[in-house]
Order: sequence, then C-alpha cells, then structure tokens
Amino acid sequence: MLGNAAGRPLINAVGRPRVVINGTCLDYLAESFMAGDPHNGGGFVVVNGLKPSFDGKFIEHEYPYPGGNLFSLASGGAIFIRDPYRKVSRDQLNGGRLADFTRKDWDLVLPHLEENERLFGISVARDLLTVADKHLEPPQVYRKIEPISLQELA
Repeated sequence: MLGNAAGRPLINAVGRPRVVINGTCLDYLAESFMAGDPHNGGGFVVVNGLKPSFDGKFIEHEYPYPGGNLFSLASGGAIFIRDPYRKVSRDQLNGGRLADFTRKDWDLVLPHLEENERLFGISVARDLLTVADKHLEPPQVYRKIEPISLQELA
C-alpha cells in the first residue's frame, strides 16, 4: 500500500497476511491479529511511516504510528515498524511488546521491501535505510512489535 491505512486495518487478520504499509495508520493497527509465528509461515505487517513529497521523494511522517492500541490483544504475527527516532512507545501498545529487530527479521521482510521498491519506487537503501543523510543498519531503523502471552497480560 503506497499511502496510509485508515483506522483498524488488519483487524482480526488470520493466516499469513504479509502486508507493507508505506504510510502510517490512524489507530488500532492489527487489533486481535492472529497470524502465527512470522518465521514459520505466519503473517506480519511492515509500517514504513513515509509519505510522498512533491519532488518525487519520500519523507517521514512526524510519527511512524500516531495512534494507540498498536497490535492490541494480538496473539500471533509481528509488526515491523520503521522508527529510527524511537518515537513509538510502550504507551501505544495494548497486548504487544517492543522486541529486538534481528537479522532473521530483516531477512524475512527484505524480499517484501524489495518487491515494494519494484512496485512503488521506494528504495530500500535510499528511502528506508537512509536517515538524515546517513545510511543505517536495519536494527537502527526498524523495530519489532510482538504479542505478549495471556499469562503476561494477567
């Protein structure tokens, strides 16, 4: 998706949805997401937090995700969010937790970001991994949000 998603995108999604949102979402992204383990055939969402500018480039939204209830009450899957300035906070989560973004995560999402580049012209190197004119490593740019167990919620 090139632009933004409205409120409650991918609510109750099951199976193996693998979605790239190049913009952001209003609220309740992937509420009750039930997509299994993303590294074993499950689903995930990538949020890039970008918007096109008038000169044909892509620029960052002020906040990669401005809403609350990010990954609210999810039981499976993951969200990978482009957040180089670490603006997404635990206060925006409800049933999810921030986790380390690993090389394994990057290997999982990279083919989808490369297809995204082919479809929409959003360059992995130039637009996604370059921040303030500096090329960064994926864990410096992306963050992972994963569900917490019901035991941890209680």
